[in-house]
Amino acid sequence: MSVLMGYKIGMTQVYDGAYAVPVTVVEAGPCPVVNIVDNSKVVIGFGRKKSANKPMEGIFKKAKIKPVRFLKQINVNLPVKTGDKITTEIFQEGEKVDVSGVSKGRGTAGVIKRHGFHGGPGGHGSMFHRAPGSIGHCEFPGRVVKGTKLPGHMGVDRVTVKNLKIIKIINESNILYIKGAIPGACGSLVTIKKHGKENV
Repeated sequence: MSVLMGYKIGMTQVYDGAYAVPVTVVEAGPCPVVNIVDNSKVVIGFGRKKSANKPMEGIFKKAKIKPVRFLKQINVNLPVKTGDKITTEIFQEGEKVDVSGVSKGRGTAGVIKRHGFHGGPGGHGSMFHRAPGSIGHCEFPGRVVKGTKLPGHMGVDRVTVKNLKIIKIINESNILYIKGAIPGACGSLVTIKKHGKENV
């Protein structure tokens, strides 16, 4: 198994010799196996939940685990049974991982903030500062092409940052120190997957 869910705690830095390395702290797992779909796929859970509805309560009771908040189906290559827990021990320091999460919501944003447009001159009398500029065509095709970069809602997208290095692991506290920034706000759910592994 090569997938783990967790909460993003925040960012800090650790020292690697004479250099300060920016890291994101993630509380990852333990993730119990809630259900077995078939020989190659299982459903894992993460997070605490006070209670569950009747159907899910039966599934949790059968697996002999407390209700969990999040569920995810993953591929497995080792025999497992319901109730088994996946912990940070599946990772090693120095290993590369892919981290997925939901990016921070930025509300309605213009093209400069949303797409990185340069904008117009900043001097007085320019009359063109942060607008997107011309978006149409002449006679053909006579419409705005689908996918044109325009102002609109920014953020709250599923984002995956690949090939991040695990700097430090504290198995006793289920803590991972991952080099660099990962998507999402502090306290949001993230999924950590071994780099290069095919998982659902």
